[in-house]
Amino acid sequence: MTDILHEIIAHKRLELATMTAPKPSMRQALLCSPSGIIAEFKRRSPSKGWIKEEGRADVIPLSYQQNGAAALSILTDKYFFGGHDDYIRMARQSGVTLPVLYKNFIVDEFQLYEACLCGASAVLLIAACLTKQECAQFISKAHALGLEVLLEMHSKEELEYADLEPDMCGINNRNLGSFVTDVDNSFRMAELLPKDAVKVSESGISHPETIRELRQAGFHGFLIGETFMREADPGLTLKQFIEKI
Repeated sequence: MTDILHEIIAHKRLELATMTAPKPSMRQALLCSPSGIIAEFKRRSPSKGWIKEEGRADVIPLSYQQNGAAALSILTDKYFFGGHDDYIRMARQSGVTLPVLYKNFIVDEFQLYEACLCGASAVLLIAACLTKQECAQFISKAHALGLEVLLEMHSKEELEYADLEPDMCGINNRNLGSFVTDVDNSFRMAELLPKDAVKVSESGISHPETIRELRQAGFHGFLIGETFMREADPGLTLKQFIEKI
C-alpha cells in the first residue's frame, strides 16, 4: 500500500508542476508578432445572442494558432457569453501553446486562481468593474500566480489605472453600458497612455486597414472575436485577414 501511495503522491506533484509551470508571455508575443492579433473564442454575446453555439474549444483555438494568431482570448463567463473555464483546458489539451487570455469579469481574487488552474497565461481586469485599490491588489496577486494582466480602460477618467503598470493596457472600443462600438476610441486614447505601454485595441475591429492605422497610433495588439467567429471557418478567416494587413 505504501508503494501505491508514493506513486499517487509522485503523480500528484507532477500534475501540480504542470499546472504551475511558467506560461507563455502574452506581452512578449504581441511585441514580437507581425500581426499582433489576439483571436477570440466567443460563442455568445449578451447584446447579439448566439454567435456560434456549436463552436468547439478543442477545434477553433487550435485553428487560430495554426493560422497566425499572436495570442488567444477565451471567454469563460457562462451566463452572458456561453463560456466556461474548461474551454481553456480543452484548448490546451488540443495542442494550443500560444498565450491565452482568461476573458471574464473578475471581481474576486478567487477567479485569479481559477484562471491559473485552467491554463491561462493572462487575465483581463476591467477598470470599470474595480476600484483602483482592488485593481492594484489583483495585479499583485496575478503576478504572484505567474499570470500577466491586460488592464482594460474605456474612458479618459479610467486612464489613471494605467499608473498601476499592468503588463498590457487595453482600450475597449465597446461601451460596456450600451454596448455601442466605436473604434475611434482607441485613437483618442492612445496618445494619453504611457509611451512605453504595450497597447491593445479591443472590439469592433473588422478591417485589415484598421490594424495598419492602429499600429501607426502605437498599438501592439488587436483583440478580434466576432469578425472571425461569425464565419464558417474562423481560423481560415483569420489567415485571410492577416494576409491583407
